[in-house]
Amino acid sequence: MRLSARLVQILVTAAALSFVFYMLLGLMPGDPIDLAIMADPRLTAEDAARLRALHGLDQPLLGRYLAWAAAVLRGDFGFSRLFAQPVAALLWPALLSTLVLLGWAVGLAACLGVGLGVLAALRPRLSPAVQGLALLAQAMPGFWLGIMLIILFAVWLGWLPAGGAAEEGQGDWRFLLLPVATLGFGQMAAYARHAAAAMQRALAEPWIRSARARGASEMQVAFGHALPNAAVPLLVLLGLDAGALVSGAVITETLFARPGMGKLIFDAIMGNDYNLALLALLVVAVVTMLGSLAADLAQRALDPRLR
Repeated sequence: MRLSARLVQILVTAAALSFVFYMLLGLMPGDPIDLAIMADPRLTAEDAARLRALHGLDQPLLGRYLAWAAAVLRGDFGFSRLFAQPVAALLWPALLSTLVLLGWAVGLAACLGVGLGVLAALRPRLSPAVQGLALLAQAMPGFWLGIMLIILFAVWLGWLPAGGAAEEGQGDWRFLLLPVATLGFGQMAAYARHAAAAMQRALAEPWIRSARARGASEMQVAFGHALPNAAVPLLVLLGLDAGALVSGAVITETLFARPGMGKLIFDAIMGNDYNLALLALLVVAVVTMLGSLAADLAQRALDPRLR
């Protein structure tokens, strides 16, 4: 599929998701006016009706969605009732924080997982240990691992902070270590198992025997010939795991109180800030689809047959 067609597909999917998200959030019980009435008992029924009319909450749900979509297309993302700030001012810093977390987690999972997979393929006697570690990592719940890491490194040893983010001007690496380890360890399992299987298939190819016959060393055979070909299915795995990584970031950021998209979505939904929750969910969905597209493009760059 051409790049332009994929981009159109992403836009259509984002529009459909925005409709589904808006309808689901709109059908949830309660609205900001109900919360205002609970916070201030002096508000009368007439006050509530006037506020609903002011914010368009007295209109049918479909009409409210069309008005919201038209405002978004004009670049007007509205305000967050919960944080009393423009939504755009909240989304971009949170998205950047999440992308940093995802980037380090993907790097950790890919490097460690592929390294273990290559080791298992080159040294078959170590394959059971690698497979066992991969199964353990895959079966371990992310939230449980995060809690255990907090207890060990933050509570008992006191080496790392339990959560949050660094203040301005300070390094963020100490606050990143535990969330990155929590998110990356579970994803490492899939890369290790798939890398081992892909490397074993690549090492059994006839052209690998030809490379060895020409006098290539085992390192040259493994990293110069077999690994580039084994990387193609790993890129497919990365594209398929994009959604799992983002959903895992939601849990991890909430657990470690890291100011990213995950915590922002959690706070917005718990605080009935529908506009912020809707736009944050939509941004996460678009980032997931763009990550899958990037993995497909990288796969085509490595494998000329796909072009």
